[in-house]
Amino acid sequence: STRAELHLGARILDTAAQAARAGAHLVVTPELSLCGYPPEDLVLRPAFLDACARELGALAGAVRGTTVLVGFPERVDGRRYNAVAVLRDGRIAQVYRKQCLPNYTVFDEQRYFAHGWEPTGLWSVGGVRVGVSICEDAWNPAGPILDQADSGAELIVNLNASPYAEGKLAFRERLMATRAADASCALVYVNQVGGQDELVFDGGSMVFDPHGEVIARSPQFVEDLLIVDLDIDP
Repeated sequence: STRAELHLGARILDTAAQAARAGAHLVVTPELSLCGYPPEDLVLRPAFLDACARELGALAGAVRGTTVLVGFPERVDGRRYNAVAVLRDGRIAQVYRKQCLPNYTVFDEQRYFAHGWEPTGLWSVGGVRVGVSICEDAWNPAGPILDQADSGAELIVNLNASPYAEGKLAFRERLMATRAADASCALVYVNQVGGQDELVFDGGSMVFDPHGEVIARSPQFVEDLLIVDLDIDP
């Protein structure tokens, strides 16, 4: 498991460097990208969480000139969280903890993680106010996205690990288009690619404008670095 995190961390850093060379202000990776999703009982092992924390710190120290969002399992005061770290200027600038934990079909997150409860703060990238959420936070209409929009978010970023099912890509597009339009914010939806145990993750990441129209998308079943320019109206 430790070798796996080191491998994923190196790939994240390499991809972030490619994006930075292309002029990207913000680089977004999928849900729990540092360790892969779902990590299941691995998050019950303190040594695994310690290794993830060390690798995240090393990643943060190497990030310069751009902002990188990395999903990771966090341990705080004996509780575990499905979290996103905002990496910039050689440090972990901020952490967001997933609020809506799915516990149906293939998902069993309430067994492993505590609910995030902090107010959904915003952070600035290139002068744009950004709100971050994780998977079910956007799938749930009562999730934090509208709160972030009401607080002044101009861009919403949603990190996902959504497994493939027939017809699901079209469903995701309709759902995320609705979230973007309801919030009147551009929305970046990033999904995991690859296999994990019996699950297959198909990618298909998408970027929406504030009216809910798709302006860019990644292919399914292929790992992809998608560079998108967004014109954000205040």
